[in-house]
Amino acid sequence: MQTDLMQRLAAVSAQLKVPQAYQSYGRLLRINGLTLTVSGGRLSLGQRCQVEGRGQWFDAEVIGFDEDKAFLMPLAAVSGLYAGARVRQIDNSAAVPVGECLMGRVVDGLMRPLDDLGPLQAPTQILQQAHLGPMQRRGVEQPLDVGIRALNGLFTVGKGQRLGLFAGSGVGKSKLLGMLTRYTAADVVIVGLVGERGWEVRDFIENALGEQGLKKAIVVAAPADHSPLLRMRSAELSHQLASYFRDQGKNVLLLMDSLTRYAQAQREIGLSLGEPPATKGYPPSVFTKLTSLVESSGNSAHSRGTMTAIYTVLAEGDDAQDPIVDSARAILDGHIVLVRALAEKGHYPAIDIGASISRVMPQIVDDKQLQACYRLKKLYSRYLEVQELIPLGAYQEGEDPELDLAVKLYPKMEAFLCQGLYEQVSYQQSQQQLMELINEVAR
Repeated sequence: MQTDLMQRLAAVSAQLKVPQAYQSYGRLLRINGLTLTVSGGRLSLGQRCQVEGRGQWFDAEVIGFDEDKAFLMPLAAVSGLYAGARVRQIDNSAAVPVGECLMGRVVDGLMRPLDDLGPLQAPTQILQQAHLGPMQRRGVEQPLDVGIRALNGLFTVGKGQRLGLFAGSGVGKSKLLGMLTRYTAADVVIVGLVGERGWEVRDFIENALGEQGLKKAIVVAAPADHSPLLRMRSAELSHQLASYFRDQGKNVLLLMDSLTRYAQAQREIGLSLGEPPATKGYPPSVFTKLTSLVESSGNSAHSRGTMTAIYTVLAEGDDAQDPIVDSARAILDGHIVLVRALAEKGHYPAIDIGASISRVMPQIVDDKQLQACYRLKKLYSRYLEVQELIPLGAYQEGEDPELDLAVKLYPKMEAFLCQGLYEQVSYQQSQQQLMELINEVAR
């Protein structure tokens, strides 16, 4: 009896919290676009706060200072704010649910469910953004089977590589991401949908991912109508989740669509704080944030798990010299370029094999496959030299044996590079088909 009473007292005591001696409030001074100017409250950079409206409190975060004034940005749409409204601090180190039971769930940047499947039933933990030093990284040593013949054969992806998918709008990025999610040999897939239109999020989950892909995936979504701060938090949460599962010894694939929308969200925040636009309207902080985000992915020397990251990069107006495209190309370990001309011909995936490269491929495949890859690329590029001349009858066979061979083999090369949306080709099959194609050259 006494033991039972003591246990009940201990349980009740554990639920008691010591009340604060006082509550410090700031005051809302001004609203300028999405930026709230606040005075007082002892706020710190990155501090989560709540701003009083008429009848409710709205979540916000501190993004900057000017002398004794703090600048806040709301995490969601706000209404009913007024001059002099109170601003209070809230717990900044809230733990979030994380675990394998999150597979198949769709959440936002604050780890709130978006799929109407109820609360997240997982142990809570405080996730930290993992920044690996150069000597804390483990190299890329093994190929990763992504189930796509052109990538497996010509642009082999390694476990722990950071790869970019560069393309304009409407050339098949989302379809290719869906194939990667369904067919990649990974234990866990984290999908970050940042800045997409609302209907595209559901369309990607139902059609591109499908039931098969969603079973091993966690989707973190922040559509275009979410605040820029929440869009950034979604991208960072995707990396934190991927790092967590990597450190649990899992082979993780992180897919983020898109890196450009992340940069645009930071541009909105930077410009609202008065940063000068440097390149095409992007302030300097954008490029710092991009590098920091990408560098948080990859393999860790302290874990047997791997973390492969694939980012889509939107080339606005198909401009290959867009500053975000140029910056991403420099900090990633390879890039796959999708071109509109191939997509318009029904060539999917629409990969420009001449403009694409995997920087880690030479160190993870054997010399035989590497030489076959180079040979196929050369023959394909030779064919492109006379592609427009053939319908006009201006191409004369017999003058260049290598060019004749390229023209003869083009239908088989095109068949090798094309793949159906629901067709899976393993890494071994890709190697075998590549060698069979190249062996015809030697005959």
